[in-house]
Amino acid sequence: MDQTLISGYAPTPIAARMENHGSTMLKAVLQTGQDLYARAGSMVAYEGFVQYEPNPPALRRAAAQWLTGEGAPLMKASGDGLLYLADYGADIVCVNLNNEALSVNGTNLLAFDAHLDFGVERVKGLAKLAGQGLWNVSLKGTGWVAITSRGAPVVVDCASKGEDETYVDPDALVAWSTNLKLKGKRTVKMGALVGRGSGEAFQIAFSGQGFVVVQPSEDSTDRLRVRG
Repeated sequence: MDQTLISGYAPTPIAARMENHGSTMLKAVLQTGQDLYARAGSMVAYEGFVQYEPNPPALRRAAAQWLTGEGAPLMKASGDGLLYLADYGADIVCVNLNNEALSVNGTNLLAFDAHLDFGVERVKGLAKLAGQGLWNVSLKGTGWVAITSRGAPVVVDCASKGEDETYVDPDALVAWSTNLKLKGKRTVKMGALVGRGSGEAFQIAFSGQGFVVVQPSEDSTDRLRVRG
């Protein structure tokens, strides 16, 4: 076989705990004592000695709220080796938290360091205006997080906007820095102007120091919601 034809797809040298291999695959380094939580079923390959534990005790309570009716969405990976993860060809973004907090849509969370503090939390201040609650996974501490996006995302640095706000459709929202200020806003839904909608649309306005990750998709089935 002519190896030169496939050499460009070989893994690159390890540079970080989590990094991309291409845009749609995650390469994570596992070492003894540095466990990883990952979306169940996301493993596509691994090297070395890797063990998996579905529905570990630390996740059971959170998993019950994570995806109603779907069962436990995460597994714990431990050992010493390389782990490759993917989510049906979705783009992957790696975030390195430095004593910071991140709020992530549960369906966009691919993997995170097991030592990070996490929980399922309701996004405060939006339920009354949105007519329904928004629930996200909160991750806090110092460590790595990998999130997915349905298509190449845009990451908006809200600090660079000064006093201007960044408005995001909740159905396209992937994650944001939790120190950002946010509020809801109603506008006329464009679909209503051509007979496809019923009136109003809801956006979330972000401002302050931090960033927002937005995917090029408005699939409402991707949002983790409950009725208010």
